Amino acid sequence: MSGLIVAPRARVFQGHDWIYGSEVRKVFGDPKPGDVVAVKDFRDRFLGSAIYNPHSQIVARRFSRRKQKLDRDFFVRRLRQAIEMRRQIMPEEELLRLVWSESDGLPGLIVDQYADVLVVQALTCAMEMRIEEIVDVLRELMSPRGVLLRNDSPMLAAEGLPVRTEILFGEEPQPFEVTGRGIRFLVDLKLGQKTGLYLDQLDNYADAARFARGKRVLDCFCNQGGFALACARAGAASVTAVDVSGEAIESVKRNAALNRVAIDAVVDNAFDFLKREAQRVKDGGERQWDMIILDPPSFTRNKKSLNDAMRGYKEIHLRAMKMLGPGGVLSTYCCSHHVGRELFLNSIRDAAVDAPATLRLLATHGQRPDHPVLLHLPETEYLKGFTYELLAGR
Repeated sequence: MSGLIVAPRARVFQGHDWIYGSEVRKVFGDPKPGDVVAVKDFRDRFLGSAIYNPHSQIVARRFSRRKQKLDRDFFVRRLRQAIEMRRQIMPEEELLRLVWSESDGLPGLIVDQYADVLVVQALTCAMEMRIEEIVDVLRELMSPRGVLLRNDSPMLAAEGLPVRTEILFGEEPQPFEVTGRGIRFLVDLKLGQKTGLYLDQLDNYADAARFARGKRVLDCFCNQGGFALACARAGAASVTAVDVSGEAIESVKRNAALNRVAIDAVVDNAFDFLKREAQRVKDGGERQWDMIILDPPSFTRNKKSLNDAMRGYKEIHLRAMKMLGPGGVLSTYCCSHHVGRELFLNSIRDAAVDAPATLRLLATHGQRPDHPVLLHLPETEYLKGFTYELLAGR
């Protein structure tokens, strides 16, 4: 068996499952991209089995602490465990993440369920090479009417993998209706964000909407309108949804009609929209909103652009605070694992100092339990959110 020897200070000795190129002392045998390799320390002690890709910064991802092959029995066992966990904690849900990469011991593999259709992403070389076997096992365990491969993530470039979207089983799925937490969505699995919807936010839509009754709500970076729809259903006085994508705004309009709610859907750059509105209020204009929701896409995919990302988060927080009056509600979210909880909180705190504004925490938010977090792999916990009330006269 081919393998690699890791340096004494590699993160794997603290329990982490990723091994970077800079942590490898020696590669032995002749492993090819996608192969299973043995991970050993400098004393030749076995540390586990990992998938290998020398083209990635993360050259190896450990998936077992034992000697393990990526064969059919392995996929049956791991996929069954992942599916049964979701059935236990989220029974009768038709929108689910069935497999969440390292969190389910399948590095780079994502499987999302939209009713009776599965959407698969294979974001590591090892999983992409074995995609036919994986789909065969999924068909055996789930009996879906269709399986779609959505390998169109920017993460593929880091693995040296091509972008491709194709039907792996069944007929090409046309846009169809699904329901999540009482909200009806028309999903286009070939073109929608991520695998169709932001499944990790489904619980947060309802959590934030608890504070929307009777309020004038602004949902920025709205995508297909999850927060806007939940707030409208919860009795908001009015809802405005803003996104730079015309396709996303058309989705908001269709979803609003499905749910029989009124939403003012606006095509605009959310940064520009917030800047104009903050300036209008500063110039003495009337405040238009009582609750502002900020759910932007990730501002950074690597540590090199982290400072620029933090400036972006502070900017949107500051402008939102200037647009809200006393008693206003700010609900804000970050989906980048490079921006930790404290760093994100610092951006909110810095904006509050400059506004100036005093914020009282109403709720904290995170990813759904079908996106489980591993204690030893902090990258699996990426989504964080906070809802605040702006206090008067402080």
